Amino acid sequence: MRKSLTQIEDFHSLVINDTPMLDTRAPIEFAQGAFPHTQNLPIMNDKERELVGTCYKNKGQDDAILLGHKLLQGDTKQARIDAWIEFIKQHPNGALYCFRGGMRSQLTQQWIYQATGIDYPRLKGGYKALRRYLIDETERIMTSTKAIVIGGQTGCGKTVLLNKIHQQIDLEGLANHRGSAFGNTTTPQPSQIAFENKLAIALIKKQHHPQLIFEDEGANIGMVHIPDCVKNKTAQADLILLEASVQERIQVSMEAYVIQMYDNFRAQDADNGFENFSNYWLNSLQKIQKRLGLERYKSMQQQVQLALNEHQNSNSFDGFLPIVKSLLVDYYDPMYHYQIQQKLDRVIFKGNRQAVLDYIQQLSIF
Repeated sequence: MRKSLTQIEDFHSLVINDTPMLDTRAPIEFAQGAFPHTQNLPIMNDKERELVGTCYKNKGQDDAILLGHKLLQGDTKQARIDAWIEFIKQHPNGALYCFRGGMRSQLTQQWIYQATGIDYPRLKGGYKALRRYLIDETERIMTSTKAIVIGGQTGCGKTVLLNKIHQQIDLEGLANHRGSAFGNTTTPQPSQIAFENKLAIALIKKQHHPQLIFEDEGANIGMVHIPDCVKNKTAQADLILLEASVQERIQVSMEAYVIQMYDNFRAQDADNGFENFSNYWLNSLQKIQKRLGLERYKSMQQQVQLALNEHQNSNSFDGFLPIVKSLLVDYYDPMYHYQIQQKLDRVIFKGNRQAVLDYIQQLSIF
């Protein structure tokens, strides 16, 4: 008789404690969406899962189970058990799951118990149940919380400001993108599902605050879409405008989009860092080619190439200064002025960084 092993139903504690989790789904499932603090150690790889799934459709559950056990035996089975045991050594207070909390996670749990005597808990309902919980919590929290949005011209330092506030939800940080044509980082964005999962967890952890602060965003941040309940709430929220001089904005933008990006590309790949940085700038510029117009685009493309050549020859980024200024003043500012006119009735305060921080502190949400 099999021992009845532990199941976890308290998803709130799981999330709040950043519980490490062992994902037994196939890699293709994991890539489509996963949770933070999770490692994919599948019981079946993609090919094995496909074979078992095809067998299930054609011959039924019993034959599919038999095939699964046939595929998972001997050295293959032992290698996977060894990987799970190593994970458990590193994360003794973790948990495991499959898609629905069914056979894959149950087998994993049983095999771990048989090999070690450890009752390593599994999520009741698996990935699907936790995903549903996170979606429901996002909608519930956004319905009940008061949102405040920080806006301002491109380069005014909204992200720098947000990082000084505890009760904020950093949508761009969660999306790994700065929200503009030049917003890519040196690493890929999360999948839509992974972004939504991270956002839900951030909301759950900060839901006890009476108000949460968001940065003013469009419907999308790079390739990910902001959930409707968040987008709709922030679109109606009170708006604080962060103001900065053109020179301050140039300095912030140079640091974020030139100096830091170059350093990050170099740190990621020393041999190809400059080439990757060059491609980042040229590709980002190409994204706004239609808005710039062909003549203006070609002129700016030449300026970027000259700035890249200057840096390569003299290790100076000065060539980017007029480019950044032109993008801010001639490209982004007209769009901002048009968009802000539609939101003026929501503005409750405007000022520089310190004034905004002081105002937020007065709202007792610091």
